[in-house]
Amino acid sequence: MLTTSEIPGSPSIHSSAQKLPHRFSTPATDRILVVEDDRAVQKALKRLFEAEGYSVQIAPDGNAAVEIFRAGAPSAVVLDLRLPGLSGREVCREFKTQSPVTPIIVLSATSDVSDKVLLLELGADDYVTKPFSPRELLARVRAALRRTIRPKTTEKFAFAEVNVDFSKMEVLREGKAIALTAQEFKTLKFMVQNPERVITRDELLNEVWGYHNYPSTRTVDNHILKLRQKLERAPANPVHFRTVHGVGYKFVG
Repeated sequence: MLTTSEIPGSPSIHSSAQKLPHRFSTPATDRILVVEDDRAVQKALKRLFEAEGYSVQIAPDGNAAVEIFRAGAPSAVVLDLRLPGLSGREVCREFKTQSPVTPIIVLSATSDVSDKVLLLELGADDYVTKPFSPRELLARVRAALRRTIRPKTTEKFAFAEVNVDFSKMEVLREGKAIALTAQEFKTLKFMVQNPERVITRDELLNEVWGYHNYPSTRTVDNHILKLRQKLERAPANPVHFRTVHGVGYKFVG
């Protein structure tokens, strides 16, 4: 089992959680079920997720986890593989039978590829190897949640004097073509998918660049600056791509 001493940066995951930007947009219904028998790890994960605005339930074994799940499916599950009672694999199978859309992020002390393949075939949505980075685990849970609830974006979108056709990767501003890079298109699309919501720089990095290939948060700032220069009427006083100081950005249509 994983102990807090194995988590990078312990003492512990708590200090890392406090440094993460607050997830202002977490709905009250976002509930994370943590299935883990190690008490120290239970407490660490509870602090990590609650610091981001999630509610957390703890199941210390497979049987308890199944009972909690049957009483009401959570928004997402963080599942340790090595459990007393029902194994993590059996729990994963049972959860997906009960609610196929609930994302499951597996924690495992083994990095064996065959284990990863098996879990993914059973329906797990992601796989994190112990010892793990709190920031990475949080990013993966967030990404899994967004994949289940993200609304579809129409291929054509308009705001102010700007018209966007995502399928053709074309942007017109006052009828004139505006050239955007592929990453600028991705950034724009993610922001219009999440209107009026505060989006952290880390979230943009996760969604647009992918957490496996982290550039710096300065990269995000530069892309937002470019979008303002190309799409805002007054880039120095943006109306649509707004800064939320100390957190990130917000798109207002």
